[in-house]
This record gives sequence, structure tokens and C-alpha cells, in this order.
Amino acid sequence: MAIKIRRQDALNYHTQGSPGKIEVVPTKPLSSQLDLALAYSPGVAEPCKEIEADKENVYKYTSKGNLVAVISNGTAVLGLGNIGPEASKPVMEGKGVLFKKFAGIDVFDIEIAEDDPKKLIHIIKSLEPTFGGVNLEDIKAPECFEIEQTLKREMKIPIMHDDQHGTAIISGAALINALEVVGKNIGDIKLLVNGAGASAVSCTRFYISLGVNPKNIVMCDREGVIRKDREKLDPIKEEFATDQDLHTLTEAFVGADVFLGLSSGNIVTPEQILSMAENPIVFALANPDPEIAYDLAMSTREDLIMATGRSDYPNQVNNVLGFPYIFRGALDVRATSINEEMKMAAAKAIAALAKETVPDIVNRAYGDNKITFGKTYLIPKPLDPRLITTIAPAVAKAAMESGVAKTVITDWEAYNLELQQRIGIDQRLMLRVVSRAKKDPKRVVFAEADNSKILKAAQLLWGEKVAVPILLGNKEKIDQLIEEHNLDLSGVMIIDPYEDEAKLEHFGNILYEKRKRKGLTQSECIRLMKDRNYYGAMMVELGQADALISGLTKDYPKTILPALHVIGVRPDVNRVPVCTS
Repeated sequence: MAIKIRRQDALNYHTQGSPGKIEVVPTKPLSSQLDLALAYSPGVAEPCKEIEADKENVYKYTSKGNLVAVISNGTAVLGLGNIGPEASKPVMEGKGVLFKKFAGIDVFDIEIAEDDPKKLIHIIKSLEPTFGGVNLEDIKAPECFEIEQTLKREMKIPIMHDDQHGTAIISGAALINALEVVGKNIGDIKLLVNGAGASAVSCTRFYISLGVNPKNIVMCDREGVIRKDREKLDPIKEEFATDQDLHTLTEAFVGADVFLGLSSGNIVTPEQILSMAENPIVFALANPDPEIAYDLAMSTREDLIMATGRSDYPNQVNNVLGFPYIFRGALDVRATSINEEMKMAAAKAIAALAKETVPDIVNRAYGDNKITFGKTYLIPKPLDPRLITTIAPAVAKAAMESGVAKTVITDWEAYNLELQQRIGIDQRLMLRVVSRAKKDPKRVVFAEADNSKILKAAQLLWGEKVAVPILLGNKEKIDQLIEEHNLDLSGVMIIDPYEDEAKLEHFGNILYEKRKRKGLTQSECIRLMKDRNYYGAMMVELGQADALISGLTKDYPKTILPALHVIGVRPDVNRVPVCTS
């Protein structure tokens, strides 16, 4: 469902309390005279001298290594155009909030009143001593190409124009997975691109690096198909000009496998969509209104796969899936640039994550317990907490392997924990517990394995090597749920208590010996073993499992009583602690 934003609500949000969305918070104590002396004069002279002796010490004694500049001149603010540097500041502050929220990166937003590319380059380049990286934002084409390329060439810190590469990386991940869903080879597809700005050009270049054949690409702008015989083509458009006998957008749609729109809203018709090839892929990424409305496009043909830039429809191509984690990985190895290898690693990591089981925290956030890889779930959701531990390490490894990293990471498990701590300091205790669990995975019996939530939890434990699940329940039903929810539980033991009469009798006789003078007959004990809570508790009692998890579908007394009957308590214990969620 779309979130309706009222104008006054948005204005109130930015004015309540302190105006804007960001503030500077000290990271060291400042509560005594000594603290002040250490933070400033005279104590601050000592790190200054260390940095003077070796400039690399700036990463050791200052925040440079975790500080990114978000820089714009306000000439191409998304959906608003050339509104100027002051008016772009709320967007840049917002970008800073996302960096901090999703990757623990600090940001200074810098709005510069300069449209001349060469002067802007000079200003940004002079900021290199302050920042560990630079995120260029909302700078119009074609100037943005010259600015980014020059800065990347002349500066030794990560530089990325997110309008170009963020969209390319995220939509590239979506393209990888969409082609897998429809069973098409990337080298064979016909790609139609509508738009010739920074995002469209960067996306097209990135798709070529993914494997799209340049000869199969048609790009359109406001004048129609960009053809080689068009007069006065600029160098950027000339790169994608075609000699195919196509002149209009409508003609270019015929037989296209993929449409990438980075242009204007509501300019594509159902008839154009109908003319595309079988199992077409439509990425209508114009904001706030896509080139064709989602509902209209999806009602046009059943075999369509579609993505937009909107959060109220499936497959949102949202740059927040990329830039926080790309910079996180780059900063953590002090990369001197963000190169093609790092961008490719990010796209492939995003694509791979979409195929993994979605944790319940994501299901709850989006009110959908059936999020599985397929036509309506090509890329992860922005609130997926696994993004940082998936993308940042992939980017860091690519930086190391491609030779642009100034430091190396050797303990990837420790790095994974560090990343998780950056986005939630209150998770540290849980992180330590998980780390210890991985060193010695225990056998955990799930008594209610015929429930999709339980199976997803088991999948996560199994996939992360935190525990060895044992599933109790009807095997046919469990297998059906596994297939329905696209889970990978291969190798996990499934036990149906009803299928092994000998074990039921064996377990029942053991229970009878425990309870024969406490109101239970031998036949009742054998019958009780068909209850999976009794059966699972007996597995724990006999050392066939280390733990039992139950209680999702039954109330507390019915869940705990079998454990008390089978396992019991120590002789010196007369109270049982209660632990419920």
C-alpha cells in the first residue's frame, strides 16, 4: 500500500526539535578539565605531530576513515531538477542519515554553489584530507561524467556518483535474477533504454559489463532512437548510437526482451508492452511516477516481470541497497577508489542474497510472510539486516583482490561481527552467543516443523551453521512447505514419530519407568510419544539431541509439561524458570 505523504507532515518532520535531520555527537568523554585538555589544547598536539610524521596516521587518530562527504551543487535533484545547492540540502542530509542508519558511516553534507565543472572539481579535490570517501549526488549530466572521472583519477580515496552507479548496481542485480527467472541468456537479450542521462548511461555501461551485447542495445532520448546518422551527437550518446532501422520508441519496443526506463513518467503504453518479446522484463525507474504505472503494466500481460523505483510495489530499485555498504567495504580496507570489480561484486552479492531465505524480521517489517525469490522478489528489501554483512565483505574482498586496498582483512568472521555491531550496539550480547554457537553447533529438535515460520528459522540456523536442526512432523507436509517457501534444508533430518512404532514403544517404556507410580500406564506412555513435544523431549533426555524448541502453536502448559515429565528437574530444584517470547 502506498504511503501518502502530506506536505505539512513533511515540513513538520524537518522543523520539529532541531531543524534538519543531523547533528554532530562527540565520541569521547568531555566531562572534566582533563577531558577538555586531551580533546583540544594542549593534548591534541600529540596526534597532530604523529600525523605530520606519517600522513597515514590520520586514519588512526581522527574520524577520517569513517567519514564520507555527500556533495552536490543541486543541479539535478531527483524529481525536482536544478533547484540550487541550498534547496538540495534536505536531500543531502537525508543521504547522510541513510549512511549512518544502514552502515554506521558518519557524513558531512556539503552543498557547493558552483556549476563550472573544473571549479567544482578543484573545490572537491581540496577536501581530500578531511574525508575517507566522497559520494557525489544530484549533479547534472554530462558534467557529472567529467567531474567523477577526473576526481577518481586525481584523488586517492573512494569516489562514487551514486546517481550513476547506485542505480546501475541495484538494477543490475535485479536484471541478473530476472533473467534467471525467465531462463534467458544475458548475451542474447535485446535491451531498450529510454533516457540518456547519467543513470541511463551508467546502467547501460554496467549491463554491458554484465554480458549484454552492445549490438543488441537501442537507446532513446526525447528525439527518439539515438542513431548513428543523427547530426551533432555528443560523445556520450554516440557511444550507444545504433544503425538498426528504428526511429521511434514504439518501433524500438517491438521484440525487446528488457526495457530500462530512466526518463519521464507515464510515457509508455500497454500496446508498447504487448509488442515486447515473450517473458518481458520492464524496469520503469522514473520517479516519482514510472514510465508506465505498475498495475497497468501488470494487467497488460501475465508473463511480465516489472521493477520500479517505488516502495509501494514489488522489486523496488532503491539505491540504499548499495551505497552504504559499498562505501562501508571500501572504507574498511582504505580503498583508493571504487572500481568496476567492486561494483560488480556488490551487484552479484545483492543478487545472491535475494535467493536466500528471508528472515522473519523482514517478513514482519513488510507484512508479508511469503517473500521468496521469484518474479515479485528479485532483490532484497531495504530493511534486510543481512545487507551489510553480505555486500560490505564482497566489496572489501574485491578491493583487496583488484589491488586498490591499502589494508587487508584476514579475520572475516571478526569483520562480520564488527559490521553487525555498527548497526546495533545492543546486539553485541547476541553476536557473542551466535559466535560461540557456530564453534560447536548443537542438535536442535523443532517439534513444530510443519509450520513455515519454524522451517525458516531452521533454514537460517542450518545455513549459518549455528545449529543442526532436527525436524519433527509429517515428512510429506514438511517437504511441501519447503518447496512452497523455496527453502534449502537439504541434509536436515526429518522424523515422523508415527512412522517408527519400535522407537515409539522404546521411548514410551522409558517414560513409563519414570512415571509409572505417578498416574501413567505403559500404554498411555507409548501413546504420549506420538505427541512431538514428548518425542522431542525424549530425544534430548537420551542424548539424541541437545535442545528442543516448541510452543509456537501450543499454549505454554501443553509445551512445558512433556519436558517436565520426560526430562524433569534436578532433585534440589523445586521451581522451574519460565522463558517465553
